[in-house]
Amino acid sequence: MKINILLPYKEKFDEMKASSVSITVKNNLYHSSFLNDIKVFGQNVEKPLFKNNFVGIKYSILSLKSKNIFLADKMLDIISKTSEKKQIIEIHNRPYLVDQIAKANNFPITLFLHNDPQTMKGSTSVKERENIIAKCAAIFCVSEYIKTQFLENILLHNNKVHVLYNGINRKLKKFPKKKKEILFVGRIVYEKGADLYVEVVKSIASYYPDWNFGLIGSFRLGDNKSTNSYATKVIEKFKSIGSQAKFYGFKDHDFVGRKMKTASIIIIPSLWKEPFGLVAAEAMSNGIAIIASKVGGIPEIVKNNGNLIENINFLKLEESLRQLISNDKLRENYQKKAWKNFQLTSIISSKKLDDFRKTIFKSHY
Repeated sequence: MKINILLPYKEKFDEMKASSVSITVKNNLYHSSFLNDIKVFGQNVEKPLFKNNFVGIKYSILSLKSKNIFLADKMLDIISKTSEKKQIIEIHNRPYLVDQIAKANNFPITLFLHNDPQTMKGSTSVKERENIIAKCAAIFCVSEYIKTQFLENILLHNNKVHVLYNGINRKLKKFPKKKKEILFVGRIVYEKGADLYVEVVKSIASYYPDWNFGLIGSFRLGDNKSTNSYATKVIEKFKSIGSQAKFYGFKDHDFVGRKMKTASIIIIPSLWKEPFGLVAAEAMSNGIAIIASKVGGIPEIVKNNGNLIENINFLKLEESLRQLISNDKLRENYQKKAWKNFQLTSIISSKKLDDFRKTIFKSHY
């Protein structure tokens, strides 16, 4: 049997540039019993993760096709030439490719939704989502929030739609020693609330001279060169705070993990409805006290193990951060709760996915 994973073309399945979808696929591969049967199709990269499983494809402008359709066609061409008759195709985050792929072969298809389906091409309408249900063997949503968005106004509950939380590869064996450092990790864009974090830090930093404040991220994932006026202003204002403010730019996943290991507090001030909240899950795995917006899938991840702020704004965030900095007992309590109650391991996620795969293989073949 063969499992073919199709990434969005923009994803870089690369050791240095992997973002959330690639990280999730990578984490599941570590523990999958199907590892030797899996091929990951994506944009060609210099240092691919799981090199033996990766098929890098270079886009040709001569094709006159979109990059994602080009990538899907190349994958279909490659797998059609193999002798293996039992295969699954797993599409990540590109609902509009379901029709194209379903017409080209009879292999069962599964769709993984990492974003709100009502905002993605191919799944905005009820009719489109019902078509996806009809043509897919399973649809996996990264949170109950995303599942609810997918099934909205679909009258009949469908047992093909499942929640499969992203799995985190927890590397730490024991609770780590913490430093007086606070982090923001993510793209420096308005919807992530980067400016809100910087404004609060600028307001309180001088009152806590023994604390450092980190900003890890860039305007575009995997790229420290691209920027816009918003990101430029946020970074300049952050740097103006002084030596307590540490701007790191975009860093690879290993660097982020090392910083999370020693950080005491993380701020996740999202202004949009996060589909899952990968940063929150990784923070819990590292025992960090979390302050986050109560939006989207984040509450499902954090639950009562951090401080969730409804309708987040400057005053609410400043008050919450001052409280955690000043109250050692409260801060340490949140850290220990996050550490103890973290459950979203990649081992569990990978096993659940493998079980779904086995069921699909059994029912289809």
